[in-house]
Amino acid sequence: MEVNIIKSDKGELDFSLDNVTVAEVLRAYLSSENDDFAAWRREHPSKPVIFKLISEKGVSKSVSSAVSAIKKDCEKLRDLVKK
Repeated sequence: MEVNIIKSDKGELDFSLDNVTVAEVLRAYLSSENDDFAAWRREHPSKPVIFKLISEKGVSKSVSSAVSAIKKDCEKLRDLVKK
């Protein structure tokens, strides 16, 4: 998976990635954490996904928190499958 930062400010982040599934999971977790705005778009199926995040608490903290929550939920799922 390739991620390219397009624009990065304290409260705003734009980046592209080539996986729609990852974009949607990240958007769902960021939205559940009450960030100001989290969305992705893709102009054409052959083009990468453009993701936009706006957060007053800081995009770095928001993304880090969302990724940690995703990892935690994946671990829970893996443990359930092992049983």
